[in-house]
Amino acid sequence: MKKFNPEIPFNELAMLPPGLDLETPRILKACIEANKELAKLKIAERLIPNQTVLINSIPLLESQASSAIENIVTTTDELFEHAQDSSFSTSLATKETLQYRQALYRGCISLKERPLSISMICNICSTIRLVETNIRKLPGTALVNDSTGEKIYTPPDGEERLKELLTNWQNYLHQEDDGIDPLIKLAVQHYQFEAIHPFSDGNGRTGRIINLLYLVQRGLLDTPILYLSGYIIKNKSEYYRKLLQVTTDGAWVEWVLYFLDGIFETSKWTMSKIFSIQELMDESSSIIKSKLPSIYSRELVELLFAQPYVRIQNLVTSSDIGRDTASKHLKMLSNIGLLEEVKRGREKLFINHRFLNLLKKK
Repeated sequence: MKKFNPEIPFNELAMLPPGLDLETPRILKACIEANKELAKLKIAERLIPNQTVLINSIPLLESQASSAIENIVTTTDELFEHAQDSSFSTSLATKETLQYRQALYRGCISLKERPLSISMICNICSTIRLVETNIRKLPGTALVNDSTGEKIYTPPDGEERLKELLTNWQNYLHQEDDGIDPLIKLAVQHYQFEAIHPFSDGNGRTGRIINLLYLVQRGLLDTPILYLSGYIIKNKSEYYRKLLQVTTDGAWVEWVLYFLDGIFETSKWTMSKIFSIQELMDESSSIIKSKLPSIYSRELVELLFAQPYVRIQNLVTSSDIGRDTASKHLKMLSNIGLLEEVKRGREKLFINHRFLNLLKKK
């Protein structure tokens, strides 16, 4: 193979699987530990009966972190305030981050009908970018150092070459009888997808959504709640360095170990977050039962966590009470300190700050 030159399209990118044994003792040990934590997380995600509570929270944090890796930065408060409707006046970064979550949701729905595919990833990238996106045809795509502007990697070019590489990538994902642990395959396919870099923009975010969808597809999680981008953004320079070292030095072992450590760490973090959410929900239930027993219901408590920026209409929709009664109940919850009432134009919002503060803790 030619010596790697960051200025030249890397059309020599090898097909999968990698041409070396990745089941080294170190990798297998790390793989066992990562699988254990992921299995615990799968059990933990079932502790909260109303899955909307988790689906509306941790994937939004994942969306925030994944977008921040691409320097698309927004706040947790702004995200949750506009999570139900991004058409209100909000920043472009918040809208883009919410599109990431939308792409993740649509991907999960698509998985119920068919496995990950080239067409699905085009749809994911299109949803993220809000513009129809297909495999790039024009040359000129390159990754550069943000500080110096120097090219560090030029991905393969030529539509036929990209389609050939993507078809191989897709086939590798679907080959489940090769005896390779799914978490090792997850690390391998992530490198390959980022190295192919099939779109003119949105590759990083699309690749990180693929990670979560693959875990769901293989039955390792029920819902895409692993906060893997949180690990990546904490180790951002190492992430890009190890990706590039696979290209330049064939450093597959180091990359897979890094990725498995990310799964291990974020499985533990996400599981801890779920336990904390359940504890806070139980505490909130006890407070309402004690101070406002006439309005207590399990559905009410779940709503306060499924929609931490709760609107009067949310309560009307989720219960059989009228608007005036819903407004009265939310005010009562505000009076005992569980919610904070704020005005946004003509609308009233009731904010579950304790839940939001819990989500903000890293």
